[in-house]
Amino acid sequence: MKVVIQKSGPASVEIEGKEKRQINKGLVILLGITNGDTEKDIEYLVEKICNLRIFPNGEKHFDLSILDTKEEILLISQFTLYASCKKGRRPDFNDAAKPEIAKPLYEKFIEKLKAQEITVKTGEFGATMQVNLTNQGPTTIIIDSKL
Repeated sequence: MKVVIQKSGPASVEIEGKEKRQINKGLVILLGITNGDTEKDIEYLVEKICNLRIFPNGEKHFDLSILDTKEEILLISQFTLYASCKKGRRPDFNDAAKPEIAKPLYEKFIEKLKAQEITVKTGEFGATMQVNLTNQGPTTIIIDSKL
């Protein structure tokens, strides 16, 4: 399981050109699920995300976590995080988990984040989405549960 975490100001996701979900400030997280991922990967990443000290506290730029700041999360499923571009010119997505495996893990990931009393807005699994954000810092962090 892999996440791309971006500290953000206002951010939103438009789903299938219709519904829009947004946060005022916090983290935009792209979540990729690969073959063999389990609930242990979810627990590891949720703990990391919730306790990652990437928000400022006065003069210290990386001192507070999202649990400290009470900011929001916009979580987007992103199977393309497992694209392989080693051969040819077209990405290979064989390492991305199939939807019947990935969707329940994605939903469990949302549950675990919400259990931390964090406001979580989401995209829609498998939908075409437009994600807009204002990356602050810029701060972008990638975490892989397997490394």
